[in-house]
Amino acid sequence: MKVLVIGAGGREHALVWRLSRCASVSEVFATPGNPGIAQIATCLPSDGSLASYRATAANLGADLTVVGPEAPLVAGVVDDFRAAGLAIVGPPAAAAQLEGSKVFAKDFMRRAGIPTAAYHSANDLAAALAALDEHHFPVVLKADGLAAGKGVVICQNRPQAESTLADLFSGALVGPAGARVVIEEYLVGEEVSFIVLCDGANVLPLPPTQDHKAVYDGDQGPNTGGMGAYCDSRILTPSQTTEVLETVIRPVMAGMADAGAPFTGFLYAGLMMTAHGPKVLEFNVRLGDPETQPLMYSVEGDFALALQAAATGDLAGAKADWAANPSVCVVMAAEGYPGTPASGDRITGIPESEATGATVFHAGVRQTESGLVTAGGRGLGVTASAPTLAESIDKTYAAVSRIQFRGAHFRTDIGRKGLPRW
Repeated sequence: MKVLVIGAGGREHALVWRLSRCASVSEVFATPGNPGIAQIATCLPSDGSLASYRATAANLGADLTVVGPEAPLVAGVVDDFRAAGLAIVGPPAAAAQLEGSKVFAKDFMRRAGIPTAAYHSANDLAAALAALDEHHFPVVLKADGLAAGKGVVICQNRPQAESTLADLFSGALVGPAGARVVIEEYLVGEEVSFIVLCDGANVLPLPPTQDHKAVYDGDQGPNTGGMGAYCDSRILTPSQTTEVLETVIRPVMAGMADAGAPFTGFLYAGLMMTAHGPKVLEFNVRLGDPETQPLMYSVEGDFALALQAAATGDLAGAKADWAANPSVCVVMAAEGYPGTPASGDRITGIPESEATGATVFHAGVRQTESGLVTAGGRGLGVTASAPTLAESIDKTYAAVSRIQFRGAHFRTDIGRKGLPRW
């Protein structure tokens, strides 16, 4: 089959990389794609509109479209494709509100009885400041709308919280995404990314992963879109996996079906594994970035068949095979990230990095006459796998060491939280 992938980041490069290895796939296209994707698939231009995506899929005669980023999903690309009779992996806009609005998601969880942190929502600064009185510190403040992973701030005290709320409502922090705010209890535990593929009724769990959102080692500094992730079956025990499915995933499926918006596509539950069991920090309605990179590295067999089954409502008999070896992805970011990143810095060493056995997924980069240069915050996702987690970490960082560009920075502790489980 012909498959179209929408998006331009490291997640999409990893998806294309995996799909290009599937026996059921004859051709892979991406819109708009990136330099790394262009090496293994055909990249097509896009103006970012739903009409452009639909026209591209129709003109190609694509048998399946897979959506990477959240913005087109929230905007209704799945509804648009389905109205035109085109097969697509993703949720309808009504279900995509689980990511598009933090307030919607929290209210939905409360109605469905899904475990999550205690919270208040506020539509203006005065209400938000009053809600602070109901919470202990540290407290978590979340922008309601899409903020590219940067709309969550953990505040240690009241002055910091008041300043952050002022910046959210003024638009200084994340623009219009901060017009409404969630004030939330700070949860203690270990974070886990739990992703399932859905067809509206059935779910196919993917292996657990763990993201590293803070910019610096030891989970210090401001949040980012993700500085690295690893995939390892040991992150959750079988009983914990069952608990997450029964207390989180299945209630979402039932609640969305009851609301007339059956959930299809990838459902990502960002969890905190607390002393009282799993609690939901957030929902995403697509694959995570950078979780996709180690996940796609861990797939065995023809993953495209599972995606096709999800798009056609036939996931009940589908399966996906996963490698026993853990996989690790380390993000190499441009100078200045997660603030305003530098751009135009020449990148060298990728062939030498991949010669170690790793794969370098492209994200915020562009191709110029003089070579590959930085063009965004998170530039590259260096990914590798080995029989043990320790070996996977060492192999990945050995590959990272081969790549150079001015101001490059990365965390040096990706995956190390998982070592005590081995």
